[in-house]
Amino acid sequence: MVREWERGELKIATYGEEEIPPFFLPPPPIVSCGMPLLIHPVPPYDFSLSCSFFSGGDPAFRTFQQNIFSQVIRIGGGPVVIRIRDVGEEGDAVLAVDALPGEDSREASEEDLKRHISRLLSLDDDLEVFYQAVSDDPVLSSLTAALHGLKVPSSETVFEALVTSIIEQQIATPVARKIESRLVRRFGEEVRVGKKTYCAYPRPVDLADASPAEFRDCGLSARKGEYISGIARMVKNGALDLESSGSASDPDSFVRELCKIRGIGRWTAEFVLLRGLHRLDTIPADDLGIRRAIGRFYCPGEEVSPARAREIAGRWGEWKGLAAYYLLVAEKDAGERARLPSP
Repeated sequence: MVREWERGELKIATYGEEEIPPFFLPPPPIVSCGMPLLIHPVPPYDFSLSCSFFSGGDPAFRTFQQNIFSQVIRIGGGPVVIRIRDVGEEGDAVLAVDALPGEDSREASEEDLKRHISRLLSLDDDLEVFYQAVSDDPVLSSLTAALHGLKVPSSETVFEALVTSIIEQQIATPVARKIESRLVRRFGEEVRVGKKTYCAYPRPVDLADASPAEFRDCGLSARKGEYISGIARMVKNGALDLESSGSASDPDSFVRELCKIRGIGRWTAEFVLLRGLHRLDTIPADDLGIRRAIGRFYCPGEEVSPARAREIAGRWGEWKGLAAYYLLVAEKDAGERARLPSP
């Protein structure tokens, strides 16, 4: 990336082969002096591997192309496009972050940005502790060697994790991503960078008053639309505080409380724990994909029940969710990585 500042004008910014036309910002920008913010993740961390497996979807919201991860986040009072690349040496990741803000995003500090991105990409996770904990498991020992440095990301907000999980209920992931893309474009706040328009993930206030017809236009069933708008209204009106629930020390209690809300069952609640609260000790064992992955590597030829999946996951202790993520990635990637072990 090359930047040139003159009297508050950002002359040009280049990312790989993409050139962003000039635009104007009153100095100082979020990243001071027009230079990228550098973040040093806790090693080991494979930036490319970690980003490529979760960033598929709508490039207006999140994408990973030409080894650059981009996403719209909300920080400093408005949506901001962040672009991240690894500028470190092999085996020693150093992330260069550039933040391209909207008109209302002026108050975020570099420390706020660093903290936000570190949470989003789980940069402070110490994978060596996990690797040591599962070293006696032949399957995971092989997978952690093959997928060394893979970190599981978090949703920006718990609300986003909840909406995403509701959308994914009982439908294929590619279909869910298309629906989510339409939802983001329809309801998410826009931010323009050069000639491109990006969208932030919708907030509760954006979805609380959405009509059934608007949800149907996004591809959602009437019932799922009701679930999402109902939850959004609860958050907007203060009846439900999702974002402070990260301090919940008892995941079982969190699941029970969330399951009292219309449209949320155990599968959804456990995915919210994993995605939104980064509770790596939680495994959504009812999930067909997770059960299929466990079956592939631990019980070839068997149909694994949720109870059987939980029994097998019990050996992974506090790392159930992270272990399940490695199994999912390994199953998805098995046809492309010769180094992955066969079941």
